[in-house]
Amino acid sequence: MKNKKILKAEENGAEKISAKETLKNALDIFDFSSGIAVNIENLDLYYGNFQALKQINMLIKPNEITAMIGPSGCGKSTLLKTLNRMNDLIDGCRIEGKVEIGGKDIYAKDIDLSALRKNVGMVFQKPNPFPMSVYDNVAFAPRTFGVRKKAELDEIVETSLRRASIWDELKDRLNRNALGLSGGQQQRLCIARSLAAEPKILLMDEPTSALDPISTGKIEDLMNELKTDYTIVIVTHNMQQATRIADKTAFFYLGELVEYADTQTLFTTPADKRTENYITGRFG
Repeated sequence: MKNKKILKAEENGAEKISAKETLKNALDIFDFSSGIAVNIENLDLYYGNFQALKQINMLIKPNEITAMIGPSGCGKSTLLKTLNRMNDLIDGCRIEGKVEIGGKDIYAKDIDLSALRKNVGMVFQKPNPFPMSVYDNVAFAPRTFGVRKKAELDEIVETSLRRASIWDELKDRLNRNALGLSGGQQQRLCIARSLAAEPKILLMDEPTSALDPISTGKIEDLMNELKTDYTIVIVTHNMQQATRIADKTAFFYLGELVEYADTQTLFTTPADKRTENYITGRFG
């Protein structure tokens, strides 16, 4: 029979393993082994009587950067928000068709929204750090998913800030209010905050539009590094940015997906005249 010390040691070990794996394994209900990260089929989206998206069909592969381009109001950001159901927050929004993440229909009645939003992170156009310390910003998601031990939180915070290429800039400022950072630092902090939840997909809605060229370059370099471990979908009005970072590009116009192809192909030999007119500056 095991004595109390051995039993206590085993309990502590089990607790340590459980706590360490809590965030990594929590709510991971999606399977990306098929080689498809996102599958959109015949998607129609309505705001009341207005149809914002019309018969969208897209396949997005894991570990690629997909850029969505097109003039304002064409449906890019609307589609991005369907991928983690942010549109649920808009009154009168109605969706028909299918949106699958990792093989699961995310609009099925039994989908766990916490699981969805853990696996599909979001970075917005304007940096939106919480009015708290740098450390607490990054630790927010791990704490939400049950990580409590300081040593484990310290590890997650450091790892996330390193992944966001901002650890060296912030390691001595972890206890300072995040609102005191520069715009570029705030945006990379927001990326680190998203990465701390261990997502599979990172959505980015014009993440550099409010930044200076140097900060923009840092974010673009970061995205190219992150795609090794994450699938990235970005909305951008900057066509040069799409050519620099995206593996594939989708052109939207008036709620329709006009063309979706390898970025180099779309920009050099577009198949649709509307795409050609847009990328050559004839409208938009």
